[in-house]
Amino acid sequence: MPYFMGMDISTTSAKALIIDETGKVIAIGSSAQPISQPKPLWSEQNPQDWWDGMVASIKEALAEANLRGEDISAIGLTGQMHGLVILDENGEVLRPSILWNDQRTQQQCDDMTEKIGFSRLIELTGNRALTGFTAPKILWVRDNEPDTYEQCAHILLPKDYIRFMLTGDYATDLAGASGTSLLNVAERQWSSEVLSALEIPESWLPKVHEGTEITGTITHAITELTGLKAGTPVVGGGGDQAAGAVGMGCVSPDKIGVTVGTSGVVFAPLSQYEYEPDGLLHAFCHSVPEQWHFMGVMLSAAGSLQWYRDTIAPDMDYDALLAETQAIPAGSEGLLFMPYLTGERTPHPDPLARGAFIGLTSRHTRAHMTRAVLEGVAFGLKDMFTLIDTVGLPDSYEVRISGGGAKSPIWQQIIADIFGATLVNVNTPEAGAFGAALLAAVSVGAFPDVASACSATITTGERVEPSDNVATYAEIYKKYVRLYPTLKDIFHQLA
Repeated sequence: MPYFMGMDISTTSAKALIIDETGKVIAIGSSAQPISQPKPLWSEQNPQDWWDGMVASIKEALAEANLRGEDISAIGLTGQMHGLVILDENGEVLRPSILWNDQRTQQQCDDMTEKIGFSRLIELTGNRALTGFTAPKILWVRDNEPDTYEQCAHILLPKDYIRFMLTGDYATDLAGASGTSLLNVAERQWSSEVLSALEIPESWLPKVHEGTEITGTITHAITELTGLKAGTPVVGGGGDQAAGAVGMGCVSPDKIGVTVGTSGVVFAPLSQYEYEPDGLLHAFCHSVPEQWHFMGVMLSAAGSLQWYRDTIAPDMDYDALLAETQAIPAGSEGLLFMPYLTGERTPHPDPLARGAFIGLTSRHTRAHMTRAVLEGVAFGLKDMFTLIDTVGLPDSYEVRISGGGAKSPIWQQIIADIFGATLVNVNTPEAGAFGAALLAAVSVGAFPDVASACSATITTGERVEPSDNVATYAEIYKKYVRLYPTLKDIFHQLA
């Protein structure tokens, strides 16, 4: 029986997952990853830590599965997007990687927009210039660390540094490349216009590949280090959200993905390139060949609940905390929560947006506040869902839900009611790594295409139907959408 490995380098861990040809997860190896914040708004990691963690996870997964390297037929990669890895001409890392959640580059974003033009930048790259993206990070290094910039010969994303260490090849996938602000997303190739305007040499950038395309093979040196077999193909894979969408089976326009992790994501596949004219949605290439997708991202979804629990009720487990909310009516009796604890991205691209409880009275209890947090995050997801619907959803679609926050039946019911849509649970552990493994399986012919791979291996579980609270939440949502415009100036003054 053939086996396939998906590797995932996230912000918090390096994972290696092994599946068999039926999609059964055989083993998962995981290693925690340290993160550094050397200055306010900065967020960095050492690529060597990623590599050390991935080597340990590969060995752990092979040992847990009782497999040898030659049992692995192909490997797919996924991981955090947007991070900047700078290497010299010898492939040596020149500085710590600047991560997706680093906020130091607003000036460079403004410079990009001025040089290229707001509308033209969105038309070409599908996105505004955002502080989390890769291109402004490159410009920041140019402006602030000229000695490092002078030595630069190669630029990679985090997962593509793992690819380089495995294969010796400089390569990336189109979904990941879409998050750099350097890709012509419609044409699925680097944008000569953007690169020229920013004076970034195209020779620094890796070759782009479809998610199922083989980008290189495991080297002999890696065999000795990890136990993987030399010559094993490594495929393009995808950025974390695109690979995770494959892991959820969201590989056609009638399957919408909702992920309630630390951040919240609404993911809508597209059969052709489209973009939102104001750049309020991300428009990226999908990991599925010749597909694209819209994506909305809220920065603090389950992260809002984690903050709330740690701050208000640190000794309670989540189940007990959420159980209290069952006695609280929809709308938390006039209490609203704005989930902008770390700024926001969709639909308000504003790093200075702030969180807030609105309408708090002496009548409200902890249970009211807890339910308001759940509802506020669901309203934030609704913002993204509504924006995608405005641009264009198909007449018939299924909403698939995953992520740690989605494990709560109470929260799922609130989301179904606020969306006014049925939610379908997807029983996929580690959707990103699982999706990367499926892309690897397709690359070597185990399945004819990605859709077939998903159909054969992904199972759906419980369906959550909207309740009688739909109309109530529709009225409350009208009030919620007025909060940010009303408080924006105050937020900025406080920040």
